[in-house]
Amino acid sequence: QVQLVESGGGLVQAGGSLRLSCAASGRTSSIHTMAWYCQAPGKQRELIADITNDGGTNYADSVKGRFTISRDNAKNTVYLQMNSLKPEDTGVYYCYVQTVWTTYWGQGTQVTVSS
Repeated sequence: QVQLVESGGGLVQAGGSLRLSCAASGRTSSIHTMAWYCQAPGKQRELIADITNDGGTNYADSVKGRFTISRDNAKNTVYLQMNSLKPEDTGVYYCYVQTVWTTYWGQGTQVTVSS
């Protein structure tokens, strides 16, 4: 089992920045990929960015150049640095972890960007 605890969401004005964190505990040695998803109001949950255990990254086109995903394997933590935030970035952000056997989701953290 892997447990995920997210933090860092909040309310910010357009153009501002936020940093999300997701700390994993439990059977962390089995973790391969860590990612962030966003579910905007009335929409499906979508991949924002992911990072493999060797540092390979992938971003949604909508956030390229504005968001940066990183991870600290020693702390079993994944981060999402969000800059130049736009109102359309508003949503619940979920941490996602893929292990050798299964996947896990965090509880979600709300990000609201006001115009």
